Amino acid sequence: MKNTIFLKIYIAFSVFYLIILFLEYESFDLLLKPILIPLLGFGVYFHPKFPLRKTLLKALLFAWIGDVILLFADIAEIYFIVGLVSFLISHLFYCILFNKQTKTHSERNKAVFLIGSLAIAIYLIGMITFLLPTLGNLEIPVIVYASVISTMLLFAFSGFLAWDKPGNSYIFLGAVFFVISDSILAVNKFSTPIERSPFFIMLTYLVAQYLIVIGILKLNPKTNSIEI
Repeated sequence: MKNTIFLKIYIAFSVFYLIILFLEYESFDLLLKPILIPLLGFGVYFHPKFPLRKTLLKALLFAWIGDVILLFADIAEIYFIVGLVSFLISHLFYCILFNKQTKTHSERNKAVFLIGSLAIAIYLIGMITFLLPTLGNLEIPVIVYASVISTMLLFAFSGFLAWDKPGNSYIFLGAVFFVISDSILAVNKFSTPIERSPFFIMLTYLVAQYLIVIGILKLNPKTNSIEI
């Protein structure tokens, strides 16, 4: 199928891009980075239609916009803020997408959900507390963003307990990798420089996006449902 071709190209191009980053040829970012998410988007677009396909494409679109804008974050702080807003919108679409997926396991383990929710809350509070002294004028935007991505992770964890396998695992792991990617970015930018941070940020980010997309596609096999 045509969509699987684009997904395979995404994997191959991501590996090539990560090698470039690992070798610290970051000047190639302007040429290579904007190509990545569109490849994943084509993989979704050419997949047989399913409910909320457009929502997934919108999430990828705003992530791509964020990718492009953040390429200029070193020029002025406004680029970082706008990029942050783009990713925030992307995560909101992911929240909608996760919340509306069909739940096949209605009786989930409440104790496990409570423990997972507590762990996510501890991460959010801990990360904000750790970064707060160094955020300056970006205090509110970063707190809002951290809250939204934590909410996205919570939706993914809730789905992990309620969706079919293996889609549930793909999406939850993707959300975890997304949080790891943004955590590395935040610590590197606001606290302690991390060696080869661009490589680790993009490695976890590209894996995250791929896993989420694959997970959604696995939860939505061929169907003639009306697209929402």
